[in-house]
Amino acid sequence: MSDPFGDELQLDDKLIYLNHAAIAPWPRRAVAAVQAFAAGCGSQGSRGYPLWQATEQRLRERLADLIGAASPEDVALAKSTSEALSFVAQGLDWKPGDNIVGIAQEFPSNRIVWEALAERGVEYRRLDLARSDDPEADLLALCDARTRLCAVSWVQYAGGLRLDLARLGHGLRERGVLFCVDGIQGLGALPFSLRDIPADFIAADGHKWMLGPEGLALFWVRPGLRESLRLTQHGWHMVEDMGDFSRKDWRPADSARRFESGSPNMLGIHALEASLSLLLEVGLTTVAAAIAERSGRLVELIDAHGLELLSPRAPARRAGIVTFCVPGVDNHALYQALMQQGLMCASRGGGLRFSPHAWTPPEQLARAMALTLDTAAGLKPD
Repeated sequence: MSDPFGDELQLDDKLIYLNHAAIAPWPRRAVAAVQAFAAGCGSQGSRGYPLWQATEQRLRERLADLIGAASPEDVALAKSTSEALSFVAQGLDWKPGDNIVGIAQEFPSNRIVWEALAERGVEYRRLDLARSDDPEADLLALCDARTRLCAVSWVQYAGGLRLDLARLGHGLRERGVLFCVDGIQGLGALPFSLRDIPADFIAADGHKWMLGPEGLALFWVRPGLRESLRLTQHGWHMVEDMGDFSRKDWRPADSARRFESGSPNMLGIHALEASLSLLLEVGLTTVAAAIAERSGRLVELIDAHGLELLSPRAPARRAGIVTFCVPGVDNHALYQALMQQGLMCASRGGGLRFSPHAWTPPEQLARAMALTLDTAAGLKPD
């Protein structure tokens, strides 16, 4: 298993980092970009603002490339996945009796925004993945004549189930149901193309598989739907004539910038633009293959030691998340003990969640499993 990122990721040797599904470390180029930006701010103030704007434009172009969007003008920069999904939830023209179809095991960001619509008479229908052998078919079966939207995560945060977005999206398009994709656990780890996936909305923060900072997210709306979303935030940055501060007859920007009410997160923009330059330079097909090798190796280790795999076994149903549990021990206590020893992972879905990226050294996988087994042995009751 070679590292397609070269020497871009240089973590503390004392750490075993298997936590990209939570918060990713930054590549060297992202660190350097932020250091240079900070140094420029400290010595020159805003003198470099035109260069900052050029970096912002490059970021939009890279995000458009990442999802196969027709134009960078279709990409908005949100503060988070939660904010981006809220634009959809609060922007659509709901009627009492409408319903939304989703998944019961979703992360709160892709659940609470829809549950909050109950006060407007909108029902949120949830598929229990534990009872489904064919989630795409079962999600479509939950749709009826009053279903306005299906909102799902591409990859489930706890167990790592990857949905077939093309199959689901085409089925929803045939039924006239809007399709909202939370891509945070997939974008940056897997290839994605709007030419193949008929999504209407995409939201994804950059701090996981995109190797960027918290506080900056992609928000894409199918251009034909953009003006149908009621705006819930307003400010100087979202108007068409953004630089004309004295103009009184303002109107929202024609582009996706209409969803960006205030000043952009320039520090985050510099970091994420640099991180995406690495991912796109290497290529998402190469990145996905490297992640598949590493997640596959974890499954082999889990099986070899008689542990319980909680993630899907079929490679086509996985991305970078591998969740499992060690029988006979408190797995949350095990997680806490592993974190104290420098094994960066997560406690999710009733077990341990390991999430390697393309750069993860293969020897770290074996070290992580050995440390897990040794630590679990110390936690088992006598």
